Amino acid sequence: MNDYLVLIERTPDGYGAWCPDLLGCVALGDTVEETIAEMQEAIQFHLEGMREEGLPIPAPTTVTTARVATA
Repeated sequence: MNDYLVLIERTPDGYGAWCPDLLGCVALGDTVEETIAEMQEAIQFHLEGMREEGLPIPAPTTVTTARVATA
């Protein structure tokens, strides 16, 4: 099982998420928690489609090591 980095950002209507290692894999939600749940389903669906097409499943390459705060 792979752990993919998911980026979440606030939008005018809620939240949006994407996975830099899985191009085209995105999700939307009204809350962060809903967006995470939607993204988990989106990743599963995305990977299932790749398997069905016989495409290689990419290993995670994107990492995060720190948050940077500004004043």
